[in-house]
Amino acid sequence: MSLDFQLPPRERLLQAAVELLANSDGAPVSTRKITELAGVTAPTLYHHFGDKEGLFDAVVAVGFDQYVASETGLVATGKPLDDVRRMWDQHVRFGMEQPHMYLVMFGNVRPGNRSNRLAEAEALLRDKLDRAAEAGHLNVAPADAVRSILAANIGVTLMLIAEPAAERNFELSDMTRDAVITAVSSKAGITDSASPVETSSVVVAAIALNAALESSNPQQLSNTEMKMFLEWLHRISKTS
Repeated sequence: MSLDFQLPPRERLLQAAVELLANSDGAPVSTRKITELAGVTAPTLYHHFGDKEGLFDAVVAVGFDQYVASETGLVATGKPLDDVRRMWDQHVRFGMEQPHMYLVMFGNVRPGNRSNRLAEAEALLRDKLDRAAEAGHLNVAPADAVRSILAANIGVTLMLIAEPAAERNFELSDMTRDAVITAVSSKAGITDSASPVETSSVVVAAIALNAALESSNPQQLSNTEMKMFLEWLHRISKTS
């Protein structure tokens, strides 16, 4: 990230803190490094934020404001579980578009200190899942569904951010999304979905056989035959 020195000092401090935190690998970030990168003095930081922790809190607040705006900007489909899928995808997009900010928001976890803004992110999901529950589309309590889905969503996004851009497998996000939502959905919820996520028995069998063959060395097939057979199974297992 390159700082825009045309911005006011307060905004430059926020940008500097985001960059340094995201690249710190968990190491402490000093006030001196932040002010040097922002091109201001320490009294300027204290004037705007009180102290370094106040600056970090402001960074998280800015990120969550942007995150909430992106999630609430989605138009409801009338099918709560489909809306949850779209919120999952938007969450991943936010992380890909603003990886530095995302890492500050969701990657810098303090043990025993749960962010109030994280509760705000959960509330966005809770609204959709409450509606799903009212329609009989959940098989667990909405609160449990929220925690499960958001935890998986954050984990997938952090993993994708950590991978080289050319190697990111977004199919993994889709697969995890559908698996988690299916796990908390009733049969009625799955049936009502515009994008059913139940996997056919043929696909399940192909995935299982593919895994078994890859972990063994069947002598009945040549290397060429084995490679071709695995390719066929791979195609079947990708078919929804």
